[in-house]
Formats: sequence, structure tokens, C-alpha cells
Amino acid sequence: MGKKVLRTKLCDILGIEYPILSAGMGPTLIGEKTGAPVELVVAVSEAGGLGVLGGSGFTVDELRVAIREIKAQTDKPYGVDLLLPPRLATRNAMGMEGIEELPLNRVIETLPEPHLKWFKKVVEEMGLPDVEVMLKMNTTTMRPKEAIQVCIEEKVPLFCAGLGNPGFMVEDAHAVGMKVLGITGNTKNGRRIAKSGADLLVAQGHEGGGHTGRIGTMALLPQVLDVVGSVPVLAAGGIGDGRGLAASLAMGCVGIWVGTRFLATDEGGALDVNKQRILDSTDEGTRVSTAYTGKTLRANYNKFHRIWDDSGLEPLPFPNQVLLSSALLWRFIEADKMDHVGGLAGQVSGLIHEIKPAKQVLDEMVEEAVDILTRKIPEEVIAK
Repeated sequence: MGKKVLRTKLCDILGIEYPILSAGMGPTLIGEKTGAPVELVVAVSEAGGLGVLGGSGFTVDELRVAIREIKAQTDKPYGVDLLLPPRLATRNAMGMEGIEELPLNRVIETLPEPHLKWFKKVVEEMGLPDVEVMLKMNTTTMRPKEAIQVCIEEKVPLFCAGLGNPGFMVEDAHAVGMKVLGITGNTKNGRRIAKSGADLLVAQGHEGGGHTGRIGTMALLPQVLDVVGSVPVLAAGGIGDGRGLAASLAMGCVGIWVGTRFLATDEGGALDVNKQRILDSTDEGTRVSTAYTGKTLRANYNKFHRIWDDSGLEPLPFPNQVLLSSALLWRFIEADKMDHVGGLAGQVSGLIHEIKPAKQVLDEMVEEAVDILTRKIPEEVIAK
């Protein structure tokens, strides 16, 4: 049997074989680079899709190194995903000007009194150990403009804004031949990103892992497609096999943006405990919480969610909530309280029962989608 052919406009825009992108997943914890590492990016791109590096766990210098590692291992197109916070306290305002890294414990002491008091109460009541984790002040999230400049200098084929509107950088990106992608969970932001000049838009439904909105994928996609004009749209949220791919193309999307299914691969950067959580999960095994980043984020269900809900606190602005959650999660890990630790994952987890190579996942998606689009629909649907 010959190799399957599945091409859309997206393939022509990005110079890829199949309309499948791996999501640029970042880490749950400060001090980790889990999510979408170099190995996953290369595997997906070499298989004919486009792998996207989750850059939020890197320092600015480490980001450049990772990009060059990708370029050394593949000549296929790839992407880099960064978070673009709308507001970020300057290091000078935080009393940290000129400081490259600080103990996370020291930074925690600068948080608002109610949150600090709650943090200390949890540590004391659960008997959690002290953990030395260094907070780097030169991360891509703390220095987004410098990180963007690295992407431009390295001429990354595709820049992806996992959070925020990338419109302000489109002109500079296009000057070096770089395409720009934005992500939305509603029509309002979708329209805004499309008007800002982005080349591609991902519409991610509530089912998706990581930062996610309130609208389900099936309802979101047609509404976004209707308001963004000629900007091509990729589907995300609840897509983990060829059925989801075929449905997305039938809806009018040019491709898919896949997170959880690629996270649960040999090359995926999730912690082993989180990969196992995905395998063990049902369709109700995840939940959305502000506990991790201050923004709505879907992750494997664990007891940390309950502790945060019981606190009665409002989440801190991103990325300050990340400091608070990381300080606790590292202590849970050190204390071997793994029932309080969870990773980012979508509701599609209930479909995933095996850790496979990323290439096999992609190949099976394509084969199943082609089978549906060329054989099963004509056989099972009568249309006149």
C-alpha cells in the first residue's frame, strides 16, 4: 500500500507534508523543561507534520541553544511557542535589577500576605520539606521581547504565541520569512488576533489541556471560522486521533494543533507520573483550575486542586501564581506526595491507552483520517 496523501492549504503555507502540528507545550513547574522538548519537535517534523518547541521553560540563552539543536537534527520546518504576558512586573520594580537568579523561597516571601500565609499553613500542616529551587530571571516568560528577538535572529519558520496577541511582532517576523500563529478560545480574541496580522489561528476548545477557554471545540470552530475572514484556522481541544482530524477538516479547518496525544509519546516531555495519569485517565480525569498559573488551565485531576479550592483565595496574576504553585508542587514531589501532583492534559486523555513513538501517532492519525474521508463517509452517509 502506498504512502497516504493528506494535504491542505496549511501544508503549502508551512511547507509540510501533513496538516498536523504538535502543540508547543511548556512545563508545569518552574525549574523544569518538560512539555514539548527538542526530541518531540524533531520527531513530529521528520514524520511530515510540524513540531513546535515549548519555549516557556527555557532561559533566553537556552532557547537559542534549543533552536540550534533542532536545526542540527532536521531540515524540516518547525516552530517555537512562547507566552506573551500582557503585563509583567519589571525586575527593577521587584527589587531584582541586575539579578539573574534567586532562590524561589526568597521570591515567595514577596507575595501578598494572604497567599503567603496560606502557603506556610499548607507546608506546616502537611509537614512538607524545604526545597531549594532557583528562579531564573532571564527566562523567556520574564523576557519575552528578548526571546522573540532570538526567534527572529534564528529565522524560526513559525512563531506561536501560546498566550497573548502576537500582532505587534508580525512585521518583524515577516521580514525574515517567519510565519506567526496565535491561539484563541473565543471569537472575540480570534477576531482581534486575525486583524492584528497573524498568518494562522488556532481555535482551542474547552476540552484542551493547558491554558483553555470556556467554549467546547464543536461550538467554537464554526463561530471562529465565521469571524476571522481569510485567516486559516487550525482546530485544537479534544483531538487525539484520525477521527478528530477528519472532523476538523470537514468543519473547514486547515489542520490540527495536538497537545496531549503527543505529550504521551516516547519523545513527549511529560514526567513519567503524568504520562501514566494520561493512560489511566477517563474522559472525566482532568479539570480546569487557576491553581497553576492564575489562568484557567486543564490538568490531570489531583489533590492540589482541592487544596487550592479550599483556600478561598483569588489567583495571583500570571506569572506570580506560577511561583506559588511551583513552590508547593516541588515540595509535594520531594515528600513523595504524588497524589498532589498533576500535569497538563486534555479530556482526550480517555482515548489514550499506550505510549508510542510520535511518528507512529502521526502516521496513524493520517491513515485513519484518509480512510474516513475517502471511504467511510461515502459508505455510511447518503447525501443527495
